[in-house]
Amino acid sequence: MLQFAQFVLMRAAMAVFTLVMVSFIVFSLMEAVPGDCAERYLAFKNTQGSGISVEDIEAERVRLGLDKPFVTRWGVWIVNAFQGDFGISCIIRQDVSQLLGDKFWISLGICLTALFFAYLIAVPVGIISATSKSPWVNHSLRLVSYLGLAIPNFLLALVVILVSIELFGDSLTGLFSKEYRDAPWSWDKFMDFLSRAWLPIFLLGWSATAFALQTVRALMLDEIGKLYVTAAAARGISGSRLLWRYPARHSMGPIINSLGFDLNRIFNELPIVALIMVMTEAGKLLSDALAYSNDQQLAGAIIFLLTASIVFLNFVTDIALALIDPRVRKGMLG
Repeated sequence: MLQFAQFVLMRAAMAVFTLVMVSFIVFSLMEAVPGDCAERYLAFKNTQGSGISVEDIEAERVRLGLDKPFVTRWGVWIVNAFQGDFGISCIIRQDVSQLLGDKFWISLGICLTALFFAYLIAVPVGIISATSKSPWVNHSLRLVSYLGLAIPNFLLALVVILVSIELFGDSLTGLFSKEYRDAPWSWDKFMDFLSRAWLPIFLLGWSATAFALQTVRALMLDEIGKLYVTAAAARGISGSRLLWRYPARHSMGPIINSLGFDLNRIFNELPIVALIMVMTEAGKLLSDALAYSNDQQLAGAIIFLLTASIVFLNFVTDIALALIDPRVRKGMLG
């Protein structure tokens, strides 16, 4: 028990350290963009017909605290970020936390749900594909996984939109119907959200399922041929008991360990799907902040929140692996 507690504390410390280092990198990239927030905002005001001067820029820079040293500004930013305060959007001039609102949590929920269903399907199907003696089953599952890897999400989204318009007269774009788009949360709005959220979940989980299926199948094939499985079979263990107790159990370690990577990959695909599906959520906000408005405060907040989610997921999976396999915590503690 003491060893496990030491492992948890060490992993928690590493998670916090990782998040602090990532925040430094994100803040440094925000600072590396030509022109600071004061210059970009006043330049934006200038395009609206407002005249600006050097004194205006300096006054705005002092007001935003941009005249302070880099390390001081980063320290203030990371302390505030851990409290959920990401400052003011450089261009929109709105509090970033209010601007994000529930958009990030909706986006994260969609990505996590897509990841959950991807593994819920891929793990048993991958095990069946690796252990089945039927050529028809193997070839069929392999074909499905190859299609999932070959067909990009944006193309599948366009096909789904076209089919839904032809069959139902509705493109199914957006996360809410028109009457609920700006309405406060209620049970009816939540049910309307569920009636549309399944589509981006399906689109994001499409390639994730195929990738996870291939991974599970490869790991199972590798484990089944090892001597410890042969030795267990020689002792009289057979059937599903042999399968789940030995090769399947040992295959789960790399699968669980890759959850954070897969979440990052799904979120990376979210802006493209959001653009096609006309979804106003964090993925769309991130692409707009980077490609159009150059709003580094907004982009930095989204990247920080995503990184924090991935770090937390990796922390949880490490704890789960330590519970499953004592070798993990022994290796971590030396």
